[in-house]
Amino acid sequence: MQITGNHQMARIVRHNDESVREGYIRNGGKEVKFFTSALKAFQCNNRIVMAQRKHLDDFLRGRIIGRLECGRTQLEVSEELGIAQSVISRLWQRFQDDGNVSRCYSTGRPRVTTPNEDRYLTVTAKRNRRSTASDLSRQLSSATGTTVSRQTVYRRLGHIGLYARRPVRCVPLTTTHCRLRLAWSREHALWTPQQWSCVMFSDESRFSLQSDSRWTFIWRAPGTRYHQENTIEPHRYGGAGWLVWGGIILGSRTDLHVQSVTMTGHIYRDVILEQHIRLFRGAMGAEFLFMDDNARPHRA
Repeated sequence: MQITGNHQMARIVRHNDESVREGYIRNGGKEVKFFTSALKAFQCNNRIVMAQRKHLDDFLRGRIIGRLECGRTQLEVSEELGIAQSVISRLWQRFQDDGNVSRCYSTGRPRVTTPNEDRYLTVTAKRNRRSTASDLSRQLSSATGTTVSRQTVYRRLGHIGLYARRPVRCVPLTTTHCRLRLAWSREHALWTPQQWSCVMFSDESRFSLQSDSRWTFIWRAPGTRYHQENTIEPHRYGGAGWLVWGGIILGSRTDLHVQSVTMTGHIYRDVILEQHIRLFRGAMGAEFLFMDDNARPHRA
């Protein structure tokens, strides 16, 4: 090995015999004795270069502490294990301070919230699924005094499987609705096309002149899209709009009825039933069956 300086060239000669603990520096044609302690430091430094930037596992940390407790010096342990003396010194100091030498696995800044605060966010989000991340952050701050960002709320809820998703818009069905519809479906499961040709289905849709941004999100877990707690009723638009009604039957249909006012029981009876449904009933007779969506104006 050669060491290059500004004005000299030095060569360290190391003997192969392990019993020889001395070295020589050849400088300018003269040999100068290299003291044993300096040679030991050089050998230890070589091992350090080979082992630098390698984390010590708990087993190796225990070996270091065990040797130091047995009376070995830090320099001896450093030379034997090939670890920098500064590392051994810090490890020994930490062991004397708190009695722990395990590595602390930590990346980045420490967590702002505690496990109890994470559970608080989870429970609050499940109780009010339409609350935003900002709302949850404010509630956590008022309850515990811990201030977190919206992104932190997203990450904490994402760890337990809650994500912000758009809810499904549908007509909410009660247990009675489901039971009656299932019974009706089983009763008519074996109907023939001729029997279905006498059944008319109807529905109406309201088109609002105001836009729906659909920025309302809920907290839900994957696979729970159609659960009852994750669905909302169709938006009841305010302001001006148009209502379109129509009926279909096997092989035919009614004319579309368009109106700009809200559907009421009187309009449904005087316009829909009298002007549209009565014609089909008169043509088909007693076998005619009219199906609507059970809306409140239909039952008035």
